[in-house]
Amino acid sequence: MIDPITAIAAASAAYKGLNAIVSAGQELENCTSQLGKWFGALNDINRAEEQRKRPPLHAKLMGSGSIEEEAFAILTHKKKMKEQEKEIAFMLNMRFGPNTWDEMLELRRSIKKEREDTIYAAEEFKHAMIDGAIMVALSVGILGAVFLGVYLVGSVQTPPWW
Repeated sequence: MIDPITAIAAASAAYKGLNAIVSAGQELENCTSQLGKWFGALNDINRAEEQRKRPPLHAKLMGSGSIEEEAFAILTHKKKMKEQEKEIAFMLNMRFGPNTWDEMLELRRSIKKEREDTIYAAEEFKHAMIDGAIMVALSVGILGAVFLGVYLVGSVQTPPWW
Protein backbone atom coordinates (compact mmCIF):
# COMPACT_ATOMS: atom_id res chain seq x y z
CA MET A 1 0.00 0.00 0.00
CA ILE A 2 1.32 3.43 -0.98
CA ASP A 3 2.07 5.74 1.92
CA PRO A 4 0.32 9.09 1.33
CA ILE A 5 2.77 10.94 3.60
CA THR A 6 5.72 9.79 1.47
CA ALA A 7 3.86 10.71 -1.72
CA ILE A 8 3.07 14.19 -0.36
CA ALA A 9 6.73 14.66 0.63
CA ALA A 10 7.83 13.63 -2.87
CA ALA A 11 5.29 15.99 -4.46
CA SER A 12 6.42 18.86 -2.25
CA ALA A 13 10.08 18.23 -3.05
CA ALA A 14 9.34 18.07 -6.78
CA TYR A 15 7.26 21.25 -6.51
CA LYS A 16 10.06 23.11 -4.75
CA GLY A 17 12.55 21.94 -7.37
CA LEU A 18 10.23 22.96 -10.20
CA ASN A 19 9.65 26.32 -8.56
CA ALA A 20 13.40 26.93 -8.28
CA ILE A 21 14.02 25.92 -11.90
CA VAL A 22 11.25 28.08 -13.33
CA SER A 23 12.17 31.02 -11.09
CA ALA A 24 15.75 30.84 -12.31
CA GLY A 25 14.45 31.07 -15.89
CA GLN A 26 16.04 27.85 -17.04
CA GLU A 27 14.97 25.96 -20.14
CA LEU A 28 11.93 23.72 -20.43
CA GLU A 29 14.11 20.61 -20.61
CA ASN A 30 15.17 21.24 -17.02
CA CYS A 31 11.53 21.50 -15.93
CA THR A 32 10.33 18.24 -17.43
CA SER A 33 12.09 16.03 -14.92
CA GLN A 34 10.69 17.91 -11.92
CA LEU A 35 7.25 18.15 -13.48
CA GLY A 36 7.32 14.41 -14.15
CA LYS A 37 8.25 13.74 -10.53
CA TRP A 38 5.42 15.98 -9.36
CA PHE A 39 2.87 14.20 -11.58
CA GLY A 40 4.24 10.85 -10.40
CA ALA A 41 3.73 11.89 -6.79
CA LEU A 42 0.24 13.15 -7.65
CA ASN A 43 -0.56 9.74 -9.18
CA ASP A 44 0.80 8.05 -6.04
CA ILE A 45 -1.44 10.21 -3.85
CA ASN A 46 -4.47 9.37 -5.99
CA ARG A 47 -3.53 5.69 -5.87
CA ALA A 48 -3.20 5.87 -2.08
CA GLU A 49 -6.68 7.39 -1.92
CA GLU A 50 -8.04 4.52 -4.03
CA GLN A 51 -6.30 2.00 -1.77
CA ARG A 52 -7.74 3.74 1.27
CA LYS A 53 -11.23 3.19 -0.14
CA ARG A 54 -10.53 -0.55 -0.42
CA PRO A 55 -7.99 -1.30 2.33
CA PRO A 56 -6.61 -4.78 2.99
CA LEU A 57 -8.05 -6.74 5.89
CA HIS A 58 -5.16 -6.08 8.28
CA ALA A 59 -5.52 -2.31 7.75
CA LYS A 60 -9.23 -2.56 8.53
CA LEU A 61 -8.60 -4.52 11.70
CA MET A 62 -5.68 -2.48 13.01
CA GLY A 63 -7.02 0.98 12.14
CA SER A 64 -4.34 3.64 11.98
CA GLY A 65 -5.75 6.60 13.90
CA SER A 66 -9.08 8.29 14.22
CA ILE A 67 -11.52 8.86 11.38
CA GLU A 68 -11.29 12.61 11.86
CA GLU A 69 -7.49 12.50 11.62
CA GLU A 70 -7.64 10.49 8.40
CA ALA A 71 -10.31 12.76 6.89
CA PHE A 72 -8.33 15.89 7.76
CA ALA A 73 -5.12 14.44 6.29
CA ILE A 74 -6.88 13.52 3.04
CA LEU A 75 -8.54 16.93 2.77
CA THR A 76 -5.28 18.79 3.44
CA HIS A 77 -3.35 16.72 0.91
CA LYS A 78 -5.94 17.28 -1.79
CA LYS A 79 -6.08 21.04 -1.14
CA LYS A 80 -2.27 21.28 -1.09
CA MET A 81 -1.97 19.44 -4.40
CA LYS A 82 -4.65 21.67 -5.97
CA GLU A 83 -2.75 24.76 -4.79
CA GLN A 84 0.52 23.43 -6.18
CA GLU A 85 -1.16 22.55 -9.48
CA LYS A 86 -2.51 26.11 -9.84
CA GLU A 87 0.90 27.61 -9.03
CA ILE A 88 2.70 25.29 -11.46
CA ALA A 89 0.18 26.18 -14.17
CA PHE A 90 0.69 29.87 -13.48
CA MET A 91 4.49 29.57 -13.52
CA LEU A 92 4.55 27.61 -16.77
CA ASN A 93 2.05 29.90 -18.46
CA MET A 94 4.02 32.97 -17.39
CA ARG A 95 7.37 31.52 -18.42
CA PHE A 96 6.44 29.74 -21.66
CA GLY A 97 3.32 31.60 -22.78
CA PRO A 98 -0.41 31.35 -22.27
CA ASN A 99 -2.08 27.96 -22.54
CA THR A 100 1.19 26.09 -21.95
CA TRP A 101 -0.38 24.22 -19.04
CA ASP A 102 -3.47 23.28 -21.08
CA GLU A 103 -1.29 22.13 -23.98
CA MET A 104 0.82 20.05 -21.61
CA LEU A 105 -2.27 18.44 -20.06
CA GLU A 106 -3.69 17.64 -23.49
CA LEU A 107 -0.39 16.16 -24.62
CA ARG A 108 -0.21 14.18 -21.37
CA ARG A 109 -3.68 12.76 -22.03
CA SER A 110 -2.79 11.71 -25.57
CA ILE A 111 0.52 10.12 -24.51
CA LYS A 112 -1.27 8.29 -21.68
CA LYS A 113 -3.87 6.99 -24.14
CA GLU A 114 -1.17 5.88 -26.59
CA ARG A 115 0.69 4.05 -23.83
CA GLU A 116 -2.49 2.40 -22.60
CA ASP A 117 -3.32 1.34 -26.17
CA THR A 118 0.19 -0.08 -26.56
CA ILE A 119 -0.05 -1.90 -23.26
CA TYR A 120 -3.49 -3.29 -24.14
CA ALA A 121 -2.25 -4.38 -27.58
CA ALA A 122 0.72 -6.12 -25.97
CA GLU A 123 -1.61 -7.86 -23.51
CA GLU A 124 -3.91 -8.99 -26.34
CA PHE A 125 -0.91 -10.28 -28.31
CA LYS A 126 0.33 -12.15 -25.24
CA HIS A 127 -3.08 -13.75 -24.73
CA ALA A 128 -3.31 -14.62 -28.44
CA MET A 129 0.13 -16.29 -28.28
CA ILE A 130 -0.86 -18.29 -25.22
CA ASP A 131 -4.15 -19.32 -26.86
CA GLY A 132 -2.28 -20.30 -30.03
CA ALA A 133 0.22 -22.38 -28.07
CA ILE A 134 -2.59 -24.15 -26.26
CA MET A 135 -4.36 -24.88 -29.57
CA VAL A 136 -1.15 -26.25 -31.11
CA ALA A 137 -0.50 -28.43 -28.05
CA LEU A 138 -4.05 -29.77 -28.08
CA SER A 139 -3.90 -30.43 -31.84
CA VAL A 140 -0.59 -32.28 -31.51
CA GLY A 141 -1.99 -34.25 -28.57
CA ILE A 142 -5.15 -35.22 -30.46
CA LEU A 143 -3.24 -36.16 -33.62
CA GLY A 144 -0.75 -38.13 -31.53
CA ALA A 145 -3.59 -40.02 -29.83
CA VAL A 146 -5.22 -40.80 -33.20
CA PHE A 147 -1.93 -42.03 -34.73
CA LEU A 148 -1.15 -44.05 -31.60
CA GLY A 149 -4.61 -45.67 -31.79
CA VAL A 150 -4.15 -46.50 -35.46
CA TYR A 151 -0.69 -47.92 -34.75
CA LEU A 152 -1.94 -50.08 -31.88
CA VAL A 153 -4.90 -51.37 -33.90
CA GLY A 154 -2.63 -52.12 -36.86
CA SER A 155 0.04 -53.80 -34.76
CA VAL A 156 -2.46 -56.12 -33.06
CA GLN A 157 -3.60 -57.60 -36.35
CA THR A 158 -1.58 -60.37 -37.98
CA PRO A 159 -0.05 -59.55 -40.38
CA PRO A 160 0.07 -55.79 -39.72
CA TRP A 161 -2.03 -54.07 -42.36
CA TRP A 162 0.20 -51.08 -43.05
